[in-house]
This record gives sequence, C-alpha cells and structure tokens, in this order.
Amino acid sequence: MPTYDYECDHCGHTFELFQGINEPHKKKCPVCKKMKLRRLFGTGAALLFKGSGFYETDYRSDSYKADAKKAKQSESVSKKKSTNSKKKPAAKKDTSKGSGGSS
Repeated sequence: MPTYDYECDHCGHTFELFQGINEPHKKKCPVCKKMKLRRLFGTGAALLFKGSGFYETDYRSDSYKADAKKAKQSESVSKKKSTNSKKKPAAKKDTSKGSGGSS
C-alpha cells in the first residue's frame, strides 16, 4: 500500500497517510476540520512488483531487446573464434651456439 502526501488549503497542514490504492481520497483536514484537504503528487514514487514472475527486464522496449540480442550474438561469435584460435605453445628453439667440440 502506498503512502500519500496531503495538504490542507485552509490551514496549510501537511501530512503523510498510508492508504490503499482503491481507497477514496481524504477530504477533511484532521487539524482544522475543514473540507479543504487535497492529495499532493509525490516525486519519485513508483509501483514496483516483487516476487516470481515480475522482472524489470520484462518491460524493456523492442529496440533495447534487439540491441541486446545483437550484442549477445556477437559475443558468442567472438568466443568461438577465440577458442578456435588458441594454439599449442611453440617448442623452444635451441639458440645456444655450441661448436660441438672442445677448445
């Protein structure tokens, strides 16, 4: 259940009220008892579903999904290339200059 901000236009009293989405708006100020109460628009409040079946990525735009698919495909192609291009380590060459004889 969300928290709503209310303000009285008569006395200026402001307060927060925890109430359900389907509940009617309050109209009577608890301080001055006048019918001048109004609900304010909150900033930064969002409806967030939690639990299994509700994911932020479920509501992405089609263009985002297409770009993500391209990126994933190019990543898998680059992984295939990197695994195929791995070579066996080259054998060390004998660079010592030995004359083979004694001096």
